[in-house]
Amino acid sequence: MERQDLASERPQVREARRPTVRAAYVTLGWLCVGLGALGAVVPLLPTTVFLLIALWAFARGSHRFHAWLYSHPRFGPPLQAWERHGVISRTAKVCALLTMAASVAVLTIVSQGPLLPLGVGALLACIAVYILTRPSRAPAEGGS
Repeated sequence: MERQDLASERPQVREARRPTVRAAYVTLGWLCVGLGALGAVVPLLPTTVFLLIALWAFARGSHRFHAWLYSHPRFGPPLQAWERHGVISRTAKVCALLTMAASVAVLTIVSQGPLLPLGVGALLACIAVYILTRPSRAPAEGGS
């Protein structure tokens, strides 16, 4: 599918009307793209969540940047899979779960008592359940 086709099939989201608000969305979007790109090479830093936030911000700040990110050869496919089918790849699931486990482990080591690690662990366990219940692959086309 061509890049133009991908951008045109996206639901239309209204850009903010005020230039300062649009600029704030674009700034947030680029900050999240930077963090997402950094997360692609730095262990324990997530990528997809920052790119999802960037996609959301660009939809409100710049349709051009939104179309660029959505059709990007490296970052676009996981964003498209999430939007179309709610898919989180197996690799992303493993990375997310390992990151959450490492975070709780570090917090347990550095905290003064058990309450903070238990609270954070409980919250991350809920997030882990959500992640694990998402499909790892898009449904087969044609459906037989």
